[in-house]
Amino acid sequence: MTMQIEFLGAAGEVTGSCHLIKVGERKILLDCGLIQGQRSDEDRNRQPFPFDPGSIDAVVLSHAHIDHSGRLPMLVKAGFKGPIYTHSACQDLCRIMLKDSAFLNQKETEWENRKRRRKDLKDIEPLYTDDDVAHALRQFRGLAYLQQERIFPNVAIRLNNAGHILGSSIIELWLEENGVERKIVFSGDLGRPDMPILNDPALIKKADLVIMESTYGDRRHRSWDDTRIEMADVLSAVMNSRGNILIPAFSVGRTQEILFLFAKYYKEWGLDRWQIFLDSPLAIEATNVFTHHSELFNPEMTALWEKNKQKSILPNLHISHTTNQSMALNRISSGAIIIAGSGMCNGGRIKQHFKHNIWRKECHVVITGFQARGTLGRILVDGAKHIRLWGETVRVNAKIHTIGGLSAHADEYDLKNWYANFADRPPLVLVHGEELALTNLSDTLKSEFKAEVIVAVHGQKIDLTKI
Repeated sequence: MTMQIEFLGAAGEVTGSCHLIKVGERKILLDCGLIQGQRSDEDRNRQPFPFDPGSIDAVVLSHAHIDHSGRLPMLVKAGFKGPIYTHSACQDLCRIMLKDSAFLNQKETEWENRKRRRKDLKDIEPLYTDDDVAHALRQFRGLAYLQQERIFPNVAIRLNNAGHILGSSIIELWLEENGVERKIVFSGDLGRPDMPILNDPALIKKADLVIMESTYGDRRHRSWDDTRIEMADVLSAVMNSRGNILIPAFSVGRTQEILFLFAKYYKEWGLDRWQIFLDSPLAIEATNVFTHHSELFNPEMTALWEKNKQKSILPNLHISHTTNQSMALNRISSGAIIIAGSGMCNGGRIKQHFKHNIWRKECHVVITGFQARGTLGRILVDGAKHIRLWGETVRVNAKIHTIGGLSAHADEYDLKNWYANFADRPPLVLVHGEELALTNLSDTLKSEFKAEVIVAVHGQKIDLTKI
């Protein structure tokens, strides 16, 4: 009898979420994400899957972020023919995010191949193309929250609101084989209570095994009140220094939260003195998806949306659709707030804005989310005095602000409280975290709940019949 789970990604690291469940003859993947970070990390995406993609019967996707969804086109390209179950809002976001991922990968591959040709090396192929994305999207199956779906005779799933980004899910799985039944709960990425726009993460009461993220398992976020004050202080400081503010923001979730907060505190933060630019094609498309799923908004956002949906909620917001519109921002030396991707600063239009601003001491950079090891954003947060942009060394004179209170991830306190709602303290596997976060959260859960905690390592298998 076979009933096991194998951890094949985001085990001992944050990105590349991928977990394989085997129950009887069925094989189900939880997530299939890209590995992000240093060049050596991202090169691992080119390695073959550690299983036959054609043997996978289904994928259940927790949410649209690329470190959870980004290898799905590769999976389909390699022979996977089954359904991809996810929330309908996540399905809509994946339509734009996977297409954007393909575009960026093709551009990066072109850049890499130019360098390889100069060294007389063979060209490499992009991880996937627009056509590969189109093929993968045909296999998506959109579900609603709380809709239990029997995807095979011995496997049922249910999606619950994870409160992380639009359409993010906590996944419940009911497995049965030869009379043995087990219930697995996979947290995906958990949001925080009282976040802008979205409702709080759902609380689950019963499980035989919990698989939980631990991204911020070693720290506490600032309170929302402290975050509001901190952002107000940054805006005030920059107004006095007559510079620009650059906000590298994740196109899905963080950008929309920032726009919401700017609308909510428009007068308090003196935002009428600024010109605000949204300079990210992906973020613009993602914002449109948000408006099509307003039924998922929390009451405060619903009220703001109902009041302003016939006009912009920010009167001084400018949308940069085209490359020329983006380039025109380079001529603005003061008074601009520029929100641009990517969130970890590894690509997108934010790098162009760094080129024109980050060497200026009167300018400021506001980091609003988690920065994985090896990313340009992490290098800035760690205090780099110089960075490399397209082969050029650029001095960092701008002031770097890290506003952790805007994180869309649950912190140590939130993770602990979410687990506390499970009856009988089921065994717990920690994934999606770096070493310090994993160790700290594991120690905390063992101490406070006497929980049986496993810190997953890559390739580790757990026999679910023995839990």
